[in-house]
Amino acid sequence: MSLDRIMEIWAQYHEQIWEAIGQTFYMVGMSTVAAIILGIPLGTLIYLTRPGEMLANRSVSVFVNTLVNVIRSFPFLLLVVFMFPITRAIVGTTIGTTAATIPLAIVAIAGYSRLVEQALVEVPRGVVEAARSMGASRLEIVWKFLYVEARSGLVLGLTTSIVSFISYSTVVGIVGGGGVGDFAIRYGYQRFEMDVTICMIVLMVLLVQIVQVAGSTLSRKIDKR
Repeated sequence: MSLDRIMEIWAQYHEQIWEAIGQTFYMVGMSTVAAIILGIPLGTLIYLTRPGEMLANRSVSVFVNTLVNVIRSFPFLLLVVFMFPITRAIVGTTIGTTAATIPLAIVAIAGYSRLVEQALVEVPRGVVEAARSMGASRLEIVWKFLYVEARSGLVLGLTTSIVSFISYSTVVGIVGGGGVGDFAIRYGYQRFEMDVTICMIVLMVLLVQIVQVAGSTLSRKIDKR
């Protein structure tokens, strides 16, 4: 594809492209916020209720793990359709960018919670024992020791999750969720203009690369081990 063709596509669709990018950022941003606010506590709960941990509880552990596994194993497009009644109850519709954030947020919370658990598991047991010997409370152990030691893994996990959110955001375009994926389908695939679709694919690849480099760089900087 020539540079002239790329500029032609931009001149013809620049308003729609900017709108699609904004919708993608909105969906990914809301999913990321949901992952941080609810995914971290959920992942921490999964970790703490494991056998041998501070809040070991088999019933809670089995229930939460099963719930997370079921959500993560659901094909995303089917999950979007399955959640239509819930989405409609929350936002009043099943179509549109805001409606698409509901299933995205559910997947985000479940997916990131598992990565949070993995990051906490990698914290050496000696850190927790040292915290206990200093008389730290359970909350202090989690907040001042576990999270601090696992911060690099948490950032890497969030980076991986955001990349997944970007991918999922293209899927919701099929059900009217908007975003770059929706633009590629409507203005590229359905109009048989594959060069438009290719441009959108390149745009998504660039966005993923930026996120990955930024996340990896931040992770290295805060990793003091």
